[in-house]
Amino acid sequence: MAVGPYGALLDAVRGVRWPARRPVPGGAPGAHQARTRGIAPEFAEYRPYRQGDDPRRLDWKLLARSDRAFIRLAPDHAILGTTFVVDASASMAFPEQTLAKWQLAKRLTVALAAIAHASADPVGLTVVAGAETVRLEPRTRRGVVAEIARTLDAITPRGTSELTAAVTASAARCVVISDCLWANEASSAPSVIGAMARHRARGGESHLLHIVSRAELEPDDAAIMATDPEDARVERPLVPDTRAGYRVAFDAWRAALASRAHADGLVYAEVVDDAPVEVLVRRLVTPAGAEARR
Repeated sequence: MAVGPYGALLDAVRGVRWPARRPVPGGAPGAHQARTRGIAPEFAEYRPYRQGDDPRRLDWKLLARSDRAFIRLAPDHAILGTTFVVDASASMAFPEQTLAKWQLAKRLTVALAAIAHASADPVGLTVVAGAETVRLEPRTRRGVVAEIARTLDAITPRGTSELTAAVTASAARCVVISDCLWANEASSAPSVIGAMARHRARGGESHLLHIVSRAELEPDDAAIMATDPEDARVERPLVPDTRAGYRVAFDAWRAALASRAHADGLVYAEVVDDAPVEVLVRRLVTPAGAEARR
């Protein structure tokens, strides 16, 4: 698989698994526990034998003891289609010198796509860059991860992105990767998060990976004129007298966003652009409480 600069990252996450958060609707056989029960060697429960059942699945020992015929049942396993909805708005091209937010978004997407694909799950991509939307439908075929990597590498963040339609059209597992600056506007935050909550209510999974730059958390001490990258008319001076207020406001905004996401049942995680991606990925795919059970 030709993955260019992502080769070392994919080697680092090889063998990592991404289990579904809850049983998935039955479908093509896959790695995730389904809501249905099937007939398999892995025992889960019994049901009475019915005409047409395969006699080889009878529990003959139980039949001999009780003179009653039962079939051994096990959880079915099914695939879980995954769509990565990636925000490529202008604010993702920050800091301007390194594009660290966008680089992290790309690497997270490629690594998580490779993990899902390794479990035979269909993986797809929707990138929204201003007025342009690029879609790759979820597929399991060989080379789909490399295609996702090439698609992301060909995109330059720009404009203002509206992600709601992409969430609505997502596969069962929807993963939104964004700096969430659309959530600064009261009308936009409910739109995207609300769409993710509705997706979950329909039986899907909704993951929101909130990308934050270290430069946003710890701005330089020098006085600057902060300009909204998606609306140059919005400018605010950031000087020593206002920096403390900025930190308080930024912390409060992040806390409110996380609270809203959790309240709506989303799987929410804040990721910082200077963290090792392979470490972030392992944390993101581990269900809550799993580490404590190990």
